[in-house]
Amino acid sequence: MLETELQLGEPPVVANAGVSVHGVVSRTDVFRLPELWQLHLYQYEAELDVDGTPHAIRPGQVSLVPPGVTVRYRYQGRSEHLYAHLRIVAVGPSRTLPVVQDAGPELPALDSLLRQAVTALPRDPQRTRAEIWTALWRIAHLTPTAERPRPHPAVSTAIAYIESHLATPLTVPDVARAAGVSHNHLTRLFRAAIGDTVVGYIRSRRLDRAQHLLRASTLSISAVAASVGIPDLQAFNKACRRELGASPRALRGFDA
Repeated sequence: MLETELQLGEPPVVANAGVSVHGVVSRTDVFRLPELWQLHLYQYEAELDVDGTPHAIRPGQVSLVPPGVTVRYRYQGRSEHLYAHLRIVAVGPSRTLPVVQDAGPELPALDSLLRQAVTALPRDPQRTRAEIWTALWRIAHLTPTAERPRPHPAVSTAIAYIESHLATPLTVPDVARAAGVSHNHLTRLFRAAIGDTVVGYIRSRRLDRAQHLLRASTLSISAVAASVGIPDLQAFNKACRRELGASPRALRGFDA
C-alpha cells in the first residue's frame, strides 16, 4: 500500500497516544487495528510492510495507516517512536497522500505536536485531540505541490540525522557529512528551507526536547540534560533560562 485517502473535516477521536519502544524482546511485530488509524513518527531505521508493500523506515519519517490494514515491522534493535491511534470521521474534501512520508522541515513541529498530545492525554483529552488534528493537517500537506516544492534531500537527511543524534555531540561538519554535502552548501540549503542556521536548529530542538522531558517524564534533571546533549548542568541551566525563560526546576513545576 503506497497511498491512502484522508478527510479532515472534523477533529479525530484519539483512542490512544504515547511513546512506544519495540525491538527489545522481538525483532518483528504485526499489527492490524480494525477501526483505528495508526499514526507513527519514527526515530529509527526499520523495514515496514503495509498490506504487502515494503517501505524502508528511517528517522524523520511519518506513517499514516488506515483501519483494517495489516502492518509488519522488522526492527534492527531497540526502536522508539511516537504514535497515536485514531478514529477519523470521513467528513470534508478527500486528499490522497503517501502512507509513508519524510517529514522534512515539518519534523520539529510534528514532534512537538505529538509530544504535547501525549503529555495532555491523561488530563486534557480535548487538547490532545486538537494537537493531533493540527499534526494531521501538516501531514496531509507534506506532499509537494507546485507552490510548495519538496525541500532539498540533504535538508531532510540532515534533520533526520540531528533528530536521531540529539544526545550526542553534533557539529555542522558532522551533519553535512551525513547529508552528503559540504558544510557551506548545507548552511545555505538549511537557511533557505528552515529559516535558521544548523546550529540554531540543533539548539532549538535540544531545548524543545528538554522541555518535554522535564514536564512529561520522571527523569532527573541531569538525565534530561544528558539525553539532549547538554550534560554540563551549569550550561543546561543557562540554556533553559536563555531559550525557555526559566530554570529546569521551574520548568518541571518546582519553585526556581
